[in-house]
Amino acid sequence: MSVKVGLVSLGCAKNLIDSEIMIGHLAKAGMTMTANAADADVVIVNTCSFIDASKHEALEAIYEMSDGKATARKKNQKLIVAGCMSQRYQGALPVVEGAKGQVELPKVDAFIGLDQVTNIVPVIHKVMGGEAGMTEFLAKTTTFIPDYDTPRFRLTPKHSAYIKIAEGCNHPCTFCIIPRIRGRHRSRTVESVVKEAQQLVKEGVKELNLISQDTTYFGMDRWTEERPNPRSKVDSSKGESIASLLRELDAIPGDYWIRLLYTHPAHWSDELIETIARSKHVARYVDIPLQHISSKMLTAMQRETSGDYIRDLIRRMRVGAPDMAIRTTFIVGFPGETEEDFQELLAFLAATRFDRVGIFKYSKEEGTKAAKMDGHLSDEVKADRYDRAMTLLQRLSKERGERFIGRKLRVLVESPGVGRSEGDAMDIDGIVKVPKKFPVGEFADVTVTGAEAYDLIAK
Repeated sequence: MSVKVGLVSLGCAKNLIDSEIMIGHLAKAGMTMTANAADADVVIVNTCSFIDASKHEALEAIYEMSDGKATARKKNQKLIVAGCMSQRYQGALPVVEGAKGQVELPKVDAFIGLDQVTNIVPVIHKVMGGEAGMTEFLAKTTTFIPDYDTPRFRLTPKHSAYIKIAEGCNHPCTFCIIPRIRGRHRSRTVESVVKEAQQLVKEGVKELNLISQDTTYFGMDRWTEERPNPRSKVDSSKGESIASLLRELDAIPGDYWIRLLYTHPAHWSDELIETIARSKHVARYVDIPLQHISSKMLTAMQRETSGDYIRDLIRRMRVGAPDMAIRTTFIVGFPGETEEDFQELLAFLAATRFDRVGIFKYSKEEGTKAAKMDGHLSDEVKADRYDRAMTLLQRLSKERGERFIGRKLRVLVESPGVGRSEGDAMDIDGIVKVPKKFPVGEFADVTVTGAEAYDLIAK
């Protein structure tokens, strides 16, 4: 009898790929997926654990899947917890304010770590047979990275796909727990990524989204010599780099976009800017979390950048690729942030006018250097600064949209009446409202006729 599996995937696109890999292995083994978790023999919750909000979401999903198994759910249903929370807490559920408590823990049948996504089939067999202990499948460290032929079942629309080009992170950011969860940075080869991209384009994918914890560090983990100065004209002379990868991907025949997500500002080079500007397929869009502009705050965050470096980098980007949309994120309320630091950030936002901006209130995470710092701010101060930043950004976003009125755009039709421009990434940015006659999954040329707070209207 075929085993029915339900899967709840939480968190970022990198986590989504882990879910897709698990489903790919389950399908290859003849197991069937069900959208009705109550009818499943086994339910997998693939968790996120980056900040408190993601932990709350993960715990709610775990409790929902574990509660009332004997009545509302299939008899003897098994529950497996996977992903970042499982890896981070090594088979325990964290206690966070508002959680139901540890009494529910015994209802979890097994925890698996990030390196066990390709072993999900034998894990399920053991769990179904009652042979597995809850933490049997956890490893202390993670080293796995997918390849072009790793079984995978895509959960994104047919016209858009994520490609994980690297895993892990080497950065020492004081607010972030990801390196402890995901391990050291490890890149795939250019050949491996290109083979996956070629297959996706052949299948009709129109948008290739390159992701990792830091896409700009791609290939550099295999360099044998010290990396060159980021300002140097060529940054791939000592090995593969994100620039050399983009050039190889750009050579694949077809009509598609390549979108660059999760780039760290410390590793941007003139060569990368030039490569994007000259490419045929690379979307004029980058996602580059800057986190702050105050040099004092950037030093406290250990971001390996300064305010002057960031200002110069944005200037070089806009000179080298004038039509490139820049998406970024900032943290407000970091320990030690003064009103002066915050005002510097507001002035920078007003002057620079990014295309897309996300603001996050600092979240104190156990196990990080920032959690032990002096100068933590109250929730009231963090909320106030968040509100003031968002008020400014809403005004700037409306003004940006109005500047697009009358312009012609190429959009990828996401669903009936909804498109995305080169400046809009899937699930995180705005949309372009278009006539419903345009076929889904295809490109269309439109003219912008109106603007809303974050979205555009076009015909």
